[in-house]
Amino acid sequence: MPRWRWRERGSKSAFTMRSSALQCCLVKRRRLRNLLRILGPGFITGAADDDPSGIATYAQTGAAFGSTQLWFALFATPFMIAIQEMCGRIGLVTGKGLSGLIRRHYSRPLLFVAILLLLVANIFNIGADLGAMAAAAELVSPISRWVWLFAFTLFVIGLEIFVSYRTYAKFLKIFAIALLAYVFAAFSVDQPWGEIFHDLFIPSFSFGKAELVNIVALLGTTISPYLFFWQTDEEVEEEVVHHLLPSMGRGKPRLSKKLLGTMRTDTAVGMVFSNLIMFFIITTSASTLGAHNIRTVATAAEAAAMLQPLAGPFAAGLFSLGVIGTGLLAVPILAGSASYAFVEAFGWHEGLSRTFRQAPAFYIIIALSTGIGFLLNFLHLPSFELLYAAAILNGVTAPPLLILILLIGSNRSIMGRRVNSRLSNILGWSLAIIMSLAAAVLLLTMVF
Repeated sequence: MPRWRWRERGSKSAFTMRSSALQCCLVKRRRLRNLLRILGPGFITGAADDDPSGIATYAQTGAAFGSTQLWFALFATPFMIAIQEMCGRIGLVTGKGLSGLIRRHYSRPLLFVAILLLLVANIFNIGADLGAMAAAAELVSPISRWVWLFAFTLFVIGLEIFVSYRTYAKFLKIFAIALLAYVFAAFSVDQPWGEIFHDLFIPSFSFGKAELVNIVALLGTTISPYLFFWQTDEEVEEEVVHHLLPSMGRGKPRLSKKLLGTMRTDTAVGMVFSNLIMFFIITTSASTLGAHNIRTVATAAEAAAMLQPLAGPFAAGLFSLGVIGTGLLAVPILAGSASYAFVEAFGWHEGLSRTFRQAPAFYIIIALSTGIGFLLNFLHLPSFELLYAAAILNGVTAPPLLILILLIGSNRSIMGRRVNSRLSNILGWSLAIIMSLAAAVLLLTMVF
């Protein structure tokens, strides 16, 4: 009898343990599901920052300078969070995009110049990204890059024009997961972690021309104007989808403190994720390409091809798949942000939550900018030159746009009581000064 009771007690204990383990698993799954639900425009914006042109810049940084510029990933994070939170808050509070607000309240000539530069820079970026995606796909398949180039272009245009916003946003989240390939790639090769963390937390500065130009390139790649327009408009799109606003740019949004808190969490996670991926790309490139004295990388696909004999086919394959996934994420965002900015400047209907019939100009500009980027690849221009031109335009466009964002975010007649905090203004104005100096350095290096 005692033995039977002991077994019964033991079985109950085992059942309780299994039950608590199952409960714990369900709680974790629920938390993960809630986190994925929170992640939206901010996370997608952060992930889109690591597009193929950004990957090429980070790979070039690791190849040329090893891990000595890893500190930039840590340095850029608070500035990115501050400015993108500002953009997200402007969208949520006003229910309007940046371009529309600048047109109504500030300098129209400055807006039109900024949009023209943004449009050209984005088209160059689209062309370089599509080319990098096609070259990366050719590395992992027997199909010609030209076939891939055509297929990717059609897929991106079709995704934006024919897929509903809700489904489209889910696609973008899936493509963002492709960036984890760079985390796996970093751990698939031997890394000098002691040296890496030393360079991450203890910056070493060199004032040579090459080092300064690379810092400028990192700034232009990491803090790009298209991200400002995209997140502002996507926060408005989310309000429309959740019936908090009648339509893009029309009416006053129903705003809550919880919604603002969710946006801030989403943005912070997105920007940290973006810079974490930058850290792993530079690290992998430094320990493979840089360690073997390969100092120049023109494209992300070239970096993947160079990795194969050094790190093996697994790391090279991950790098290639990451290029394709991030390209599928970034190209629609580059085209979409240019279209938002252009259409809002003229007060036309816009938005991915509208159909082609409701906003024809919006979708035509998306198709045209993607199509022109596609055609740039047939001019056989070096990808590095395309990216360099885009970096110059981004560097010139960013400072005046940053100043306008800061002015909008601090304007009580526009933002009401949701104006910038003191910390936001300190970080924002510091970034505007840094980006202005970076643009001046970039232009001086071109002249001299």
